[in-house]
Amino acid sequence: MALIPFKLIPDNTNIRFLRWRNPAISLSILVIIASLALVAWKQFNYGVDFVGGQMIRISFSQPANLDDLRTRVNALGMGDASIQQFGKPTDVAIRLPLPAGAEADEALANAAAEKVKAAVRANYPDAKFQSVDTVSGKVSGELLRTGLISLALAMLGISLYIWFRFEWQFGVGALFALFHDVAITLGFFALTRLEFNLNVVAALLTIIGYSLNDTIIVYDRIRENLRKYRKMDMEALLDLSVNETLSRTIVTSFSLILTLTILLIFGPEVIFGFTAAMLLGIFIGTFSSVYVSAPILIWLKVKNDSFLPSEAKSGDAERVTARKNEGQV
Repeated sequence: MALIPFKLIPDNTNIRFLRWRNPAISLSILVIIASLALVAWKQFNYGVDFVGGQMIRISFSQPANLDDLRTRVNALGMGDASIQQFGKPTDVAIRLPLPAGAEADEALANAAAEKVKAAVRANYPDAKFQSVDTVSGKVSGELLRTGLISLALAMLGISLYIWFRFEWQFGVGALFALFHDVAITLGFFALTRLEFNLNVVAALLTIIGYSLNDTIIVYDRIRENLRKYRKMDMEALLDLSVNETLSRTIVTSFSLILTLTILLIFGPEVIFGFTAAMLLGIFIGTFSSVYVSAPILIWLKVKNDSFLPSEAKSGDAERVTARKNEGQV
């Protein structure tokens, strides 16, 4: 007996996505504004990559007493220590400024780290030190600057590509969708105070690439349908295009979300921020491909004949198209 293949999305779906475009875009704008306000107000919990200093990650057998750890580390006289949990309650990150002269002499930084380790082991013999990261202030400043530049150039280059590949309205729509995805992800990190480091920048660049890929697939189908259905209502045409690509969008996103969820729960703590950013970004990117990048074409006055040569907009445009289609059959 033949097995019937399982389909996550049935064939010939006809969901009226664009009917909810105004509430969806209003919600998106509100969340973007809230995210930017959070970034401006709370800012990020920058990792050592961006602020310099030493980051010592420790794992305990029981939930750590942060106040006791903070008291013992500050008693070493090595500057104000930032101590917080990350991931599990038993995992702790201790962030310290570099000792004077450590940028010129690496041995001073290593000695400071060993001093902290000895103080922790003396009171918590079961403590396991996962990693010790040391970054100078000069290097951290360069990393932050180049990270921000890479995000801006990626978004700009992608928008220019779509502009030339399609039309300027598509470029504007893609840029707004990318800004939407990145802004909300940044707001999430400002709200949760998860460590913002180079891994998160890598996740943001990956989110930009994924969101772009999904948006281009939808835009390509929209362009095909604009050529094929010259008299169809624009809202109905966009709904048709999104429905035709829905199966691919949902299956791809579901596969990634399932994988990232497992990685978030069972994966190593060092990539927790990367995984969290990716998981949120995939979800938001799927939403923006349907409810941001497509509806924005209506507000940018894209019509069925927007991209036709002026001479093809005459009364015989449909007949010319029909002859071409017959020749391709």
